[in-house]
Amino acid sequence: MNERPPLPPFDHGSAVQKVRLAEDGWNSRDPEKVSLAYAADSVWRNRSEFVTGREAIVQFLTRKWTKELDYRLIKELWAFHANRIAVRFAYEWHDDSGNWFRSYGNENWEFNPDGLMQFRFASINDLPIKEADRKFFWPSGRRPDDQPGLSDLGL
Repeated sequence: MNERPPLPPFDHGSAVQKVRLAEDGWNSRDPEKVSLAYAADSVWRNRSEFVTGREAIVQFLTRKWTKELDYRLIKELWAFHANRIAVRFAYEWHDDSGNWFRSYGNENWEFNPDGLMQFRFASINDLPIKEADRKFFWPSGRRPDDQPGLSDLGL
C-alpha cells in the first residue's frame, strides 16, 4: 500500500498539513521525490501544458527547475472539502540571464483515498520583478517555520 498521509476527508488541520507537505516537497526541487506524492496515473493541467503519469511529472519538473533557477515557493490553503484542496501560491525564480520573476497562481487538487493527488489543475501568471523586490530569501530547500507566509507578506 502506498499511502501518503494525511488522508481524505480533510479537516482544516489536515488540509493545512497537506499544503505544507506539498510546499516542502516542491522546495526540495527533487522531481523524483515530488512525483511520489502523485498517483501513478495523476493528471495535471499546468498553465497550458497537460501532463499524465509520474514519469511525465518527473520530466516536467526536471524541465521546470532547469529553467526556473533559485526557485522558492510558498503555498497557502484557500479552501478544502472532503478529498479536495484549493491553494494559492507564489514563487520567485530567475532565468539564466538573471531576470527575476514572481509567479502567482492557484491550484485545485483532488486526492484518492490513499492521499495521493490524482488531479492537479494550476493557473499561473509570471510577473517580472527587480532582484531588489524579492521577498523569499531562505536557503535552498524547505521554507523555515519563521519565514512569513503569503498573507504575512501581503501577497
